[in-house]
Amino acid sequence: MIRGARGGGLIPTLVLLVGALYCLIPVVWILVAATKSNAELFSTSTYLPSFTGSFWANITGLFAYQDGIFARWALNSLIYAVGGGVLSTLVAAAAGYALGKYRFRGSTMIFRFIVAGVLLPAIVLAIPQYLLLARFGMTNSYASVLLPLLVSPYAIFLCKIYAESSVPDEIMEAARIDGGSEFRIFTSVGLRLMAPALVTVFLLQFIGIWNNFLLPSVMLSDNELYPLTLGLYGMLRVSGGQAALYSFVIMGALIAIVPVVILFLSLQRYWRLDLISGGVKA
Repeated sequence: MIRGARGGGLIPTLVLLVGALYCLIPVVWILVAATKSNAELFSTSTYLPSFTGSFWANITGLFAYQDGIFARWALNSLIYAVGGGVLSTLVAAAAGYALGKYRFRGSTMIFRFIVAGVLLPAIVLAIPQYLLLARFGMTNSYASVLLPLLVSPYAIFLCKIYAESSVPDEIMEAARIDGGSEFRIFTSVGLRLMAPALVTVFLLQFIGIWNNFLLPSVMLSDNELYPLTLGLYGMLRVSGGQAALYSFVIMGALIAIVPVVILFLSLQRYWRLDLISGGVKA
């Protein structure tokens, strides 16, 4: 039985290794390419780094580009990703908790509409959202990017499923007997028990907003409001297909990865705690 289990685990291990390589090779390429100058990008081996000091030259050149506009783009991305992530997570937590723990007229139909919303691609909603915000004069602003991100059907779906399974009705009933209001039960009991799911939703929302290109490109026209994705694309567009800004764009892409990696590693402990508590309960 042990030999069979070991032999049967070889293929899944190989598949995981191939998947890991598929994900890591582009990251390795960015790390290597960030050490090269414009000329070295096309004249040296792809996966051999350069030790001519181009790495620091690319960093200083990137932050000096257009009087430091890259730092402004990075700040904008943080505002969009953190603000949108927190607000959309709170909305998803409240909506998912209500749909998962309460039964009211129309709740089933509302949930069906939410599931249908998961299937809609973002490009279908971008133009109607732009026209709606343009009618109120809210385009080309931080609000034009943040408001469409407040409601995420997928995040509400996750919170609804998790609330049903992780928030016992007995605890809610005990809190009601103790005199707790429904809002107090949600904030004191529901949010705490849903914490692992909320961390997951926030991480998914943060990464999705951080990497979002379509919505800012539709809503924004001011260079000062661009996130990193739109700003780096603009640097390539300005270069007119020449290699003048390629090294700066690659360095910008490398820097843009760092916050996502830090956030993912710092939030891992919440999933570990949830697995441990689940094992203890079992």
